Amino acid sequence: MDELKPTTPCAGLLPLTIGALTVTEVDLGAITSIAPFGDAADKRFVKALGMGFPAPNQTITAGKARCIWAGQGEALLTGAAPNPALADFAAVVDQSDAWATVTLSGEGGAEALARLVPVDMRLSAFGVDATVRTQLGHMSASITRVAEDTYLIAVFRSMAATLVHDLRLALEAVAARG
Repeated sequence: MDELKPTTPCAGLLPLTIGALTVTEVDLGAITSIAPFGDAADKRFVKALGMGFPAPNQTITAGKARCIWAGQGEALLTGAAPNPALADFAAVVDQSDAWATVTLSGEGGAEALARLVPVDMRLSAFGVDATVRTQLGHMSASITRVAEDTYLIAVFRSMAATLVHDLRLALEAVAARG
């Protein structure tokens, strides 16, 4: 009888270091989609999440929990289980197994992403805690700057190998420029 073993989306593909840049798979813990039924500025979010609902293209962090804007009227809560009270005023859906999540870190990350993303990812235009839903190559992605030299990138799990392949090519191009 076969024995099934859980694997991460990027198992066997990462970590990857080329030049000054490193791509590492990260486990964000629970990933929960939250879509408010009404006003996202509702004070109940602060009580239930320990933080507010993020404005467009922003991320809010409270301890290990992070609430990432994911599109109009939607955010992804990572690093914490949702408070059951959220279900009274928002659609709450566990998406933990739906995403492949990696960090791209090191000097030159914005230059590497410039080869893949139609958004200015330089620190002057895309600061810490900024986030965007965009195309990365031909994939839909969520990209959040979590530190001056680190991006959190999330794509659908089925695109994990393509993500690593595309990032490898971009990192190699940056490293070749020297």
